[in-house]
Amino acid sequence: MKAKADIEERIRDAARAIAGARWLTAFSGAGISVESGIPPFRGENGVWEKYDPEILDLDFFRAHPERSWPAIREMFTSFLGTEGRTPVRPNRAHEVLAQWEKEGLLQCVITQNIDGLHAAAGNRKLVEFHGHCRTMTCLDCGRQIPLNGETVRDAVPRCSCGGLFKPDFVFFGEGIPPHAMEEAERAAARTDCMVLVGTSGVVYPAAAMPVLAKRNGATIIEVNPVPSDYTGRITDIFLPMKAGEAFARLAEAVAAESAGD
Repeated sequence: MKAKADIEERIRDAARAIAGARWLTAFSGAGISVESGIPPFRGENGVWEKYDPEILDLDFFRAHPERSWPAIREMFTSFLGTEGRTPVRPNRAHEVLAQWEKEGLLQCVITQNIDGLHAAAGNRKLVEFHGHCRTMTCLDCGRQIPLNGETVRDAVPRCSCGGLFKPDFVFFGEGIPPHAMEEAERAAARTDCMVLVGTSGVVYPAAAMPVLAKRNGATIIEVNPVPSDYTGRITDIFLPMKAGEAFARLAEAVAAESAGD
């Protein structure tokens, strides 16, 4: 009973911080999309338990696209809805963040995810730190085309110029897009309240954004079923819950807090 009361108090505290924020930012990792059916990259049942991370190394991809592309195709089939599978959909956590943006409460989402679910839910003030899998670009001529079941049908998708198509998410050995880094740093420096959801806090340079926010005085709210690298270091309010459940509860509490103003 005490633990339940403690969670209720934390939710109320988080709701007050969110409702009272001047510049609210969300920072998301793979954990927010698990309830949509997308496995995390790390940890139990993670992608790297099945695949060697080398397949997403840029140099390896250039040298051995015939080995990388089958795995890429299988890994992202769920995003594309190919091979008879139903495309993944945003869950309650994505929907709440989109609603908060629509209401003018949320100013920015910084996501490490490439699944496009924040955009699908309706977020437009969005920094996709590691890119996305909606398009792919020719490594030779720079031509960009949609990434879908039709365009990845060939064993190794190639451009009409003969160049190799690469999905527009960041590979190992590839730099973060400068505009994404700049936008994320600006948002982190400006925010007075940041909600972390489903992130381990170990993938840099993305993981530095909450630390930057904390240094600038932001309240850090963390939603995660298990403690992360942030929990005992910068987190002010820790909600040990799955993303969908936590955001459903937070949405109600924030609405009640706002109505009481």
